[in-house]
Amino acid sequence: MAIQAFYTGISGIQNSSVGIDVLANNIANINTVGYRGSTTEFASMFENAISTGTISGGSIGAGVRVQTTSMIREQGPLIASDRSTDLAILGEGWFAISGEGDSLYTRNGSFGFDSNNNLVTKDGFNVLGTMAPNASGSIELQDEVTLSEVSTQEKLRFPEALTYPVVASTQAKFLGNVGVGVEPITMSTTVIDPLGNKNQLHLEFVKDDIQVAPGSQYTVTATTQTLDGTTIFDTQVGNVTFDERGALVSSTLPNSNNNGAPVVIDLGKGFDGVTSIDRPLVSASSVTDGKLGGDLVGYAINSNAEVIATFTNGEQGSVGKIAIFHFANEQGLNRVNGTRFSASSNSGDALFRKDANGNNINGTEVVNFSLEGSNVELSYGLTELIILQRSYDANAKSITTADQMMQKALNMDG
Repeated sequence: MAIQAFYTGISGIQNSSVGIDVLANNIANINTVGYRGSTTEFASMFENAISTGTISGGSIGAGVRVQTTSMIREQGPLIASDRSTDLAILGEGWFAISGEGDSLYTRNGSFGFDSNNNLVTKDGFNVLGTMAPNASGSIELQDEVTLSEVSTQEKLRFPEALTYPVVASTQAKFLGNVGVGVEPITMSTTVIDPLGNKNQLHLEFVKDDIQVAPGSQYTVTATTQTLDGTTIFDTQVGNVTFDERGALVSSTLPNSNNNGAPVVIDLGKGFDGVTSIDRPLVSASSVTDGKLGGDLVGYAINSNAEVIATFTNGEQGSVGKIAIFHFANEQGLNRVNGTRFSASSNSGDALFRKDANGNNINGTEVVNFSLEGSNVELSYGLTELIILQRSYDANAKSITTADQMMQKALNMDG
């Protein structure tokens, strides 16, 4: 039977070597961003039956084999970064990257924008996600881009030139006190026209010569003009009435034409807006809408995996979303290398999580300014290495023992 021990010991040495190779690779990649470690799973080989005469005496195993190497799925530690384009996934999920072939999946979120504003990996693979609708270099800015279907995810490529559209002012609300005197009172605010120019909307309140009690009445003139006053776009006149307490009762002031855009002039109601109170006058204030146009400053990524464009006017908008993919069986992914995997029939096709309304979502938390380190536990790897080393030595001892027994048997035969 020593001959069986010889071959059993060889199988132990061979397969312990495989386990050591796997552990060595894990340890070598202890500092590799996004690395997914492997564990070796062993299984016994077939049994040889023991027969003594006509009576069965059980069986003896014929050695060991490597059944599979499986992926370690635990979360790796977070590594702080100074770039918003460095991303880490907390929990399940994978980034998808595309080169010339099929998509690959990775936990390594070390991304950046190349010279053409493509979001890519360090070695030039494109990151996949959903782009905001765009036409002629103008992207429709959104608060958040909704993921399209898995099959339609595309390379995230952003325009080098992008403008934030002008939003002309449509409303101006004034707040202030015109007092109870007879001196004209003025208020003004800045409004934006359709061309992106800042203009002035100027109000002048003049108390009517003839007053009808109770309360007071004023004539108000609204003038829309350039900031330097050289061009007047519109002049409108209306009447305002206050009650005996000084609260605004009514206003007939019509809209003002701001170089082609109508602006609703809101003087408020009651004590919310313009009042006529016998108190010391203070500076009036106003609230207007509208936004100036702006040119692209650059792109960044927020903690919601949104690609954000920033403009010279201080505005921001979402122009794309990095997709996080999921699989029914992550262990079924084919390992291309330590950080990249491909889908297989065992993993199933990539899919998205969905919210309560059936919309596609990433379904996991993404952290920017961070990277996920290797998920290999060094202390565990070293412990396993010692165990496999002892297994290797023990199997080698089995071989030498079996060899000595066979030599002794051959000498006895002689």
